[in-house]
Amino acid sequence: MSEQIEVDGRMRTFTVVGERSAGQALILVFHGSRQSGEIHRSFTGGAYDALADKGALVAYLDGYRGNWNDARRESRFPARLAGIDDVTFTRAVIARLHETHGIDENRVYAIGYSNGGQMVMRLLHEDASPLAGGAIVAATLPEPDSFLLPQVVPAPHPVPVLLVHGTADPVVPYAGGRMRRWAQLVFRVGGSSLSAPETAAYFARRNGITSPPTTRTDVAPHPDGTRVERTDWREASHPPVTFVTVHGGGHTVPGPQPGPRLIGRTATSISLADLAAETFGLGG
Repeated sequence: MSEQIEVDGRMRTFTVVGERSAGQALILVFHGSRQSGEIHRSFTGGAYDALADKGALVAYLDGYRGNWNDARRESRFPARLAGIDDVTFTRAVIARLHETHGIDENRVYAIGYSNGGQMVMRLLHEDASPLAGGAIVAATLPEPDSFLLPQVVPAPHPVPVLLVHGTADPVVPYAGGRMRRWAQLVFRVGGSSLSAPETAAYFARRNGITSPPTTRTDVAPHPDGTRVERTDWREASHPPVTFVTVHGGGHTVPGPQPGPRLIGRTATSISLADLAAETFGLGG
């Protein structure tokens, strides 16, 4: 169901999947650059819709002209140039769905891909973050000089975090640094970022975890040509951090719907929706 809400004098839109159920969790989905909520829903084969069967309401949010104001200093996205307040938009959607669907405002989680993953990182760094957990796909944390928000360690209110990244991502380099020149021009964003492993380790430190992580890796590649490695940071009384490396994976979302060949291989042997449900503690 498509809905509208006015924020700062602009009509913003989002799509809701699921039925009203008092006290249920809310999953906010943030699409990638040049997408919309519905395009990203199709891009992922509607995989996140299944989270409604696990006791959550799912909301696919629409960015401004296909993008999010994600707090990257060198971003030239329309949302950044127009000063769009996507944090206020997010809070407004949460308040609306609390009123109309009875969601629990303390059980709001977010999944973000690419530019949407950067937006989830922004929300996790906001004062009094509205999120109880986040899943970040194909996005890496900007270096401090490229990020407009302070990177506070440890976090005042740590939450569980899931990160997924492909080693062959042609858009957002797994090794960090700057995006390739063509990607900077196409996506209108610059700056330098941490590597994917460094980003995951940062969130573990941010959650106050000092114990070393554990890692397990697939022995052989899957038929889709990828191999999955999972690293978990776990420590009593600290929210967990999970980092999934897709060896040979591209700028894609693991799940049943392969992405375009232009952006690399998709790991169809695992499901981001299932990983997110595990991270957020959603029932089956």
